[in-house]
Amino acid sequence: MAEWGKGDPRWIVEERPDATNPNNWHWKEKNATQWSKDKLNELLVGLTIENEQFTCEIKELKRCDGEASANNRKAKLVFLYEWHIEGKWEGSIRTGENRTKYEGGFEIPNLSDENEVHELTITFSVEKSKGEKLKQLMIKQGEPIIREKLGEYIRLLKEEFSQGLILPTKNSSNINYSKTTTSSSSSSSMTNTTTTTTTTPSKSLSNTTPSSTKQSSYDTRDLTIEDTFKCSRPELFQTFTDINMVRAFTQNSVSKYDCQQDGQFSLFGDNITGNFLDIVPYDRIEMLWRFKSWPKEHYSHVTLQFQDNTDQTKLIVQQNGVPTQFYENTMEGWKRFYFESIKATFGYGARLL
Repeated sequence: MAEWGKGDPRWIVEERPDATNPNNWHWKEKNATQWSKDKLNELLVGLTIENEQFTCEIKELKRCDGEASANNRKAKLVFLYEWHIEGKWEGSIRTGENRTKYEGGFEIPNLSDENEVHELTITFSVEKSKGEKLKQLMIKQGEPIIREKLGEYIRLLKEEFSQGLILPTKNSSNINYSKTTTSSSSSSSMTNTTTTTTTTPSKSLSNTTPSSTKQSSYDTRDLTIEDTFKCSRPELFQTFTDINMVRAFTQNSVSKYDCQQDGQFSLFGDNITGNFLDIVPYDRIEMLWRFKSWPKEHYSHVTLQFQDNTDQTKLIVQQNGVPTQFYENTMEGWKRFYFESIKATFGYGARLL
């Protein structure tokens, strides 16, 4: 029988000198300064702004002073950046006989984590008064485009540069990926029914589910399992919706995770795939979910329910339509690769019910 974590990489993580790791998290900082300079040059230099009369192009960044870093602080990714940018642009008139090139500049003194993109100050100048119309083009059409590129820099800093920043501890990453068994006295709450079903996916997945599906009949069971986590309901909900947190507890085994209605996901070496049906913040997540070795094109319906439980949060997983021969493996997978991994990674440990 195939296993959830097959093919997942083992991670070797740095250890703190004092041999401690609060809440199973490494306090780690990753310097993003040079990466940021390269990315800002890539996004801004060569940018063209034009209309029917005029054309302008950003030629260089004459000044790009500042620093940036991505920080992992107890399950939170914190991004710090502060930049003072000065650039040079050239423009010319596209029509008529005047092909004179006019040089100008722009300045962005306050690109930082303290300011939203729309709050940034962007000023433009031109060396010759005859180039005033080109300057106005840069103000009216160039400024929104530059803001968009700066927003893209911030997004890439948070999504691209930060990959791999959140690492599990040495002990928690050493997971035995072979199928484990749990004694019949396990206190996890589980109920199930057995049915014979004819099933097709209720939503198709591009590149995963064919547009036409062949119906198959086989026995399925419904699974319910619950556990409690020592964290607030929003924190536990975020564990399943924040791609960086999902990357952390899956040991970066995420091929796709678009957490929105109809968004697709692919986890654990593409062994788990599906798509989101409904997301109710802090309350419920519904999805179509399948394991790679299940009968072809068969999807189960999974509902995650988040409930306040005094000083902790209860998670109830209800899964309908699990093929009978994969029932035990699926149940163990939820406990080991979701519940136990989340607790070990984020320090949300609590005893199984």
